[in-house]
Amino acid sequence: MDLVVYQFSRSKVEQGDFSHFLELYRPEKLPEGRRLREMMNSMTFMVEGFDDDPRELHSIPEVRAFYTAFRSAWPYWLYFCNLDSEEFQMMVLCCPPSIAALKVDIRANVSVEYDCQELTIFLRGGFGPMNAMGERGGMFERLIHDRTKAIFAYFKLPFYAPPPP
Repeated sequence: MDLVVYQFSRSKVEQGDFSHFLELYRPEKLPEGRRLREMMNSMTFMVEGFDDDPRELHSIPEVRAFYTAFRSAWPYWLYFCNLDSEEFQMMVLCCPPSIAALKVDIRANVSVEYDCQELTIFLRGGFGPMNAMGERGGMFERLIHDRTKAIFAYFKLPFYAPPPP
């Protein structure tokens, strides 16, 4: 499946309105079986309209509140979000209660530190919905295990679970 890039406007972010997305992708609207399996790792989410704001997106209260509410309303991020870009990390960094960002003048990017325990708690809350989508897609345990391992690798977290037999 092609990558789906879903962009939320600044006004939608400020209003906390993701209803259009939910109309398209609420669980009842999603396919089952092979078509759902093909949707794993297929979505990237972005917010627009904050380019003139000097703060990083994960530091803007409206963006943090938006992504936190969005994750509560649609908890399937770990299944659908694309792990080949930084957008997913930015979304996740908006949700835990504390983050620390450090801007080094000689670097173009901001270094973001997060509490590994908070991140792990956040991720743990997403594995149930991810597994439910995997089961609905008819995935073997091995594929769900591999996705879990990929998520841990994406966030540079250790992963010790052996693959299923």
